[in-house]
Amino acid sequence: MTDRDHDADLEFFRAAMQRVQPLDVDETPDIDAPRPAPVPLQRRADDRAVLQALLLPADGISIPYNETGEELAYLRPGLQHRVLRRLRRGYYRVAAELDLHGMTAVTARHALTRFLSQCRHRDYRCVRIIHGKGRRSSNRGPILKGRVDRWLRQRAEVLAFCSARPVDGGTGAVYVLLQHHRTPGI
Repeated sequence: MTDRDHDADLEFFRAAMQRVQPLDVDETPDIDAPRPAPVPLQRRADDRAVLQALLLPADGISIPYNETGEELAYLRPGLQHRVLRRLRRGYYRVAAELDLHGMTAVTARHALTRFLSQCRHRDYRCVRIIHGKGRRSSNRGPILKGRVDRWLRQRAEVLAFCSARPVDGGTGAVYVLLQHHRTPGI
């Protein structure tokens, strides 16, 4: 940088600062002022999760994913634990699958509702729903995973569901066991 460039920059700066007025600051900052108390964000999140779990209907055996290291599992009351064990081990053949990656919660709910209705109409017994692991979610964790957990428990045709085996998506997908579709009059 030459002296001429430096002088031109200095002139430009002085011209830009010509109308600037200094602030009257009579106060010096209080260094000894008490700091605000820390906000317990994790405790609040835990309290919300407990409250949400208490508000969910207690219909069936449910293992929330945040208590078991991300796995989902649900078994409708009256069914044997053997059904859930078989579902976990891949005993049932997966007849169809739905991938919810990249969908908003509203779109995912509609897609899930349509998918389950079609599967029930076709008398599919076991299906796989891929909700993802929520790696692109914020610190709140996977959003679709929790919602799919709730939505499936509310569906009458869902007998059981659990996280898939690693080869089928692991904790980013669930196997869903559906009730047999019975056509009236047959």
